[in-house]
Amino acid sequence: MPATPSPAIAHPAPATQAAAPPAHLSLEERLAFINTAMTARLEEAAVAYEVNTAHIPTEPVDLGDVVAVPLTPTLQPPTPYPTPVAALLQRAHHRLLTGGWCSGALVDEDGARCLYGAIRIEARGDQSLESRGLEVLMDAIRRQFGDVDSVPSFNDAFASGRIPMRMLDQAAGLADARLL
Repeated sequence: MPATPSPAIAHPAPATQAAAPPAHLSLEERLAFINTAMTARLEEAAVAYEVNTAHIPTEPVDLGDVVAVPLTPTLQPPTPYPTPVAALLQRAHHRLLTGGWCSGALVDEDGARCLYGAIRIEARGDQSLESRGLEVLMDAIRRQFGDVDSVPSFNDAFASGRIPMRMLDQAAGLADARLL
């Protein structure tokens, strides 16, 4: 007694090939003709797939087995720079990443800080370190943006913190390169 092939192995005979579009059609008409022919072939393939896979048993997924991760990534502080000014700028950058950036105030009502506010809090009262950090940040800003009056005016010129925070990160690298 011959074995009956399973639906997954038995393939139906290919459908008749679509006739080639007549050569006297314009490019748009030929593309529309080919699009219609391809749509019909794709629909036929989708039906064949459903028929060929209908016998495969599936089990529902137990959501308890799914690995859950937090929706917001936890930002780990980077390896600190060995020099004090670079480390200050790096800490200020990390503070803005984790605590938020704002404009128009040193600290807003949600606790977000501006560039100057982040450097000031991370300097922990060391005014010399704070001023050297601001100088390096201004150098980095002026390298890319030309003549800028101050760090607060640069910070307040932006609607989002993406560019100010990028400049703070670049300033940390600049301070490290200068061994500050």
